[in-house]
Amino acid sequence: NMSAGRPFRGCACFFTDNIFVGRFGLHVRYRDGPQLRRDHGRALRERGCRSEEQFREVLREVEAEVQRRKQLIHQSVERRAIISKCYKPKHPEVYTLQDSFLAPEFLEIVRFCTSPGADLQGLLSYLESFSDKRIYRLPVFTEEFCQAFVDELENFEQSDMPKGRPNTMNNYGVLLNELGMDEPFLTPLRERLLPVTALLYPELGGACLDSHKAFVVKYSLHEDLDLSSHYDNAEVTLNVSLGKEFTEGNLYFGDFNQDPSPVPRYIEVEHVGGRGLLHRGGQIHGALPIASGQRWNLIVWMRSSAIRNQLCPMCHRKPQLVEAEGFGDGFTEPLQEEEPQTVDVCALG
Repeated sequence: NMSAGRPFRGCACFFTDNIFVGRFGLHVRYRDGPQLRRDHGRALRERGCRSEEQFREVLREVEAEVQRRKQLIHQSVERRAIISKCYKPKHPEVYTLQDSFLAPEFLEIVRFCTSPGADLQGLLSYLESFSDKRIYRLPVFTEEFCQAFVDELENFEQSDMPKGRPNTMNNYGVLLNELGMDEPFLTPLRERLLPVTALLYPELGGACLDSHKAFVVKYSLHEDLDLSSHYDNAEVTLNVSLGKEFTEGNLYFGDFNQDPSPVPRYIEVEHVGGRGLLHRGGQIHGALPIASGQRWNLIVWMRSSAIRNQLCPMCHRKPQLVEAEGFGDGFTEPLQEEEPQTVDVCALG
């Protein structure tokens, strides 16, 4: 888990910024109570937080989330150790990426991207493109793999193993690093995608995505139904539909967060089993409610230290580096003074 021998780091804004207040569907920044009221009081009131008691509830919710984030690394390491020692997988083979799991069309796309003279126009002929938002769909996994993987995840979910929430907005799902899937499965998958992302997103470090955070989310009628509008802590996101049977629950995409328009245009994209969507992490998006069944998706936030070392995508400031575990949030300590004028984005950082 090292980038050129450098340990990965987080940004201190993780403990203060982008804290989601579920009941009012708002992301807030938090220093203390007076600041929360000053910066977000009006937006909270507009969303229905009108009484002092309601505001105090929001404050308690936000403070609890900050505490949860502060204990996260320690608790995640503990959970991973327990799972590694005590959990018996039902399908041990799905933990190590094999070519047989990948759709033949995916392997063909990767072959094209690594061939001499491969270019963006040629690649686009293999992909489905959605509007002008640089959202692309491609086959990723076989149906057989998706079924075995979901069966494994359900086996884990039904076990008495400790489980961490995938992120602040999803309550149901699995953090794949805690299942020990980072090195044998996810790193090779990210590396297989590099020739593709290099052509699609060169200015986002698509050629040098050197870390990731991956999790599976689950939507069902009595659990998480939908997902509020947000953007990802990633340069490039891969979102693969794993099944099972469900109706509705489409994804919707709005503006790129660095280029908002006064009236955002939203597009809806359906899930197709075994297929993945690639999009910029900063593309604002969400998920509409499912109407029936169960929907499982693999989400891989892919990160480029060369890009994010310049500017944290979550606080939009120079990252204030803090110790982290594993891939952290994809930042690395500078080797020497940065040289932002260099043209090759992958040589930055």
